[in-house]
Amino acid sequence: MQFKVPQFIDIEDKIFGPFTFREFVFLIGGGGMAYVLYKLLPFLIAILFIIPVIGLTMCLVFVKVNGKPFLFYVEAFFNYIVSSKLYIWKQRLLKKSVDQEDDVPTRTKISNVPMLSENRLKDLSWSLDVQERNNQ
Repeated sequence: MQFKVPQFIDIEDKIFGPFTFREFVFLIGGGGMAYVLYKLLPFLIAILFIIPVIGLTMCLVFVKVNGKPFLFYVEAFFNYIVSSKLYIWKQRLLKKSVDQEDDVPTRTKISNVPMLSENRLKDLSWSLDVQERNNQ
């Protein structure tokens, strides 16, 4: 029993000449937005708004960065702006200098490695040795 496996599923179909449906919608939307701005605003003010709209439209349709469409980067930019950010403060280690007093406690490095007692460490070492011998 043979089945046909779909190929090139990540390539969009060219529907309107050399443009995909998404690119065509961007072109129509950008052109429509420029036309509305031209009709609603005085010419000199409209030009100030039309140029960025046409530039963004051209980038959305024609620009690909590292093989990905420009829309991917615009979406990532807006997600970065809107999403909350987690800032983590990392405490610096203080080096003990000669002029510091000995009774001042020094700060130790905090790591994600769990502290192991001597008995637990021996148990882990023994279990690794036993497993290694069984595998040989």
